[in-house]
Amino acid sequence: MNLKKIIIYEYDILFKILDEVKENLNFEILKANQKNLEDIKKNLVSDFIIITKENNNSFKDHIVIGNKPMKIEKFLEIINIFFLKKKFNIQSDINLGAYSLNLNSRHISKKEKKLHLTERETNLIIYLKKAKGAVKINELQKEVWDYGSKLETHTVETHIYRLRKKIKEKFNDDKFIISSKEGYTIN
Repeated sequence: MNLKKIIIYEYDILFKILDEVKENLNFEILKANQKNLEDIKKNLVSDFIIITKENNNSFKDHIVIGNKPMKIEKFLEIINIFFLKKKFNIQSDINLGAYSLNLNSRHISKKEKKLHLTERETNLIIYLKKAKGAVKINELQKEVWDYGSKLETHTVETHIYRLRKKIKEKFNDDKFIISSKEGYTIN
């Protein structure tokens, strides 16, 4: 079984307390300092958090536990909630080649740039991503917009045009959504 790992960063007293009760915990405890932290992190794939005494902006996944007293049950609850949130966030990211789409925040990102999407734009991208090939307008009308096939509208084309424009302006990419005779695809 792959245990979740908690890295106690430069917080000796907390490490000693947890080390005494480690057989009753459902995670592994590692002690770290400024010298060995990077080596420890290299050997960990996922499911770890860093617990520190003070805020450290260089840590991505960390919890700050100050010097104030806290019941062990509350402490364990904080850790478990953190792991649940981390798992939920990982499951909400969709890989789109050079892009990443976060379903929770409805942001599409590429490197350090982020673009907020509407719910409809997010649903459109997800549908195109899951499609096996090009998707015709009438299929998008039915599946993404819930319109009947007999309805004549330019809604799909307008939304795709605006989405392409947003992506072009933010990421300088005019090939994210490709249109052809067969329909629309995500590049």
